[in-house]
Amino acid sequence: MDWKEEDNKLKKTFRFNDFLEAFGFMSRVAIIAEKMNHHPNWSNVYNTVSFELNTHDAGDVVTDKDHKLAEEIDKLV
Repeated sequence: MDWKEEDNKLKKTFRFNDFLEAFGFMSRVAIIAEKMNHHPNWSNVYNTVSFELNTHDAGDVVTDKDHKLAEEIDKLV
């Protein structure tokens, strides 16, 4: 599944085998997001991690920063 842009957000959901795998993925995303100084709006329930990316400093719209973070997130899967 590709990232979907709607409501001024880039959205995508990832599913893993279990909670531990999902949490490990989130930890890797957190390191990249911190280095980029661009922190996602995300949620986790058991083996599912969902993202809604937009740039707060730009008025809560999708920018290049969001697309770059999405690309980096995809590389982790």
